[in-house]
Amino acid sequence: QVQLVQSGGGSVEAGGSLRLSCVVSGIGFNSIIVTWFRQPPGKGHEGVAAIYTGDSSTTYAESVKGRFTISRDNDNYAVHLQMNSLKPEDTAVYYCAMWSANIQPAQRFWRSNYNYWGRGSQVTVSS
Repeated sequence: QVQLVQSGGGSVEAGGSLRLSCVVSGIGFNSIIVTWFRQPPGKGHEGVAAIYTGDSSTTYAESVKGRFTISRDNDNYAVHLQMNSLKPEDTAVYYCAMWSANIQPAQRFWRSNYNYWGRGSQVTVSS
């Protein structure tokens, strides 16, 4: 049974940092794509960052480039999202999602491409 277990998140002041983790189980880790989405209050989901574990290629939303870093942790079958220089507009529930094959970069932020989802982690950034 495939499971995505999220941890991390919380509350921080603007300019601070947080890290999210997504542990993947029930499927091989070497050729999957894991993507972080977020849902700000009252808005729809938006893609934030993606990584394909097959070649460690990454994709970032323009709004987080230079501030967020997505990485793979082979030892722990996890994908991390390091979030630095956080802004109030980063406030959202963050979800990790996974699919068992690569997705071309232009389509990595399409929610319909993902069958497996974590439960969500709240990130709150105060001004």
